[in-house]
Amino acid sequence: MKKDELITKMAKDANISKRAAGDALKTFLSSVTMSLKKGQKVSFVGFGTFSTSKRKARTGRNPKTGESIKIPAARVPKFKAGKTLKDAVKKKR
Repeated sequence: MKKDELITKMAKDANISKRAAGDALKTFLSSVTMSLKKGQKVSFVGFGTFSTSKRKARTGRNPKTGESIKIPAARVPKFKAGKTLKDAVKKKR
């Protein structure tokens, strides 16, 4: 599902305009992003938890030239699915 499809579904299911659904989605995404930037976790019981993880600096290799390159340390986003989401995905239709 793409962003436009999600907005259309949200608007239809909530009986609101596509603009309102788009604004709600934009607000949700920016709120999650800002929380992760601050190092906070964002949890939705049953759905899952968004968090960040630290990745150490390491040495990599340029696949084109074979040259060694230094990859700096970084903080990366993570998502851990909750039990309800896992169970919903597991079930056969």
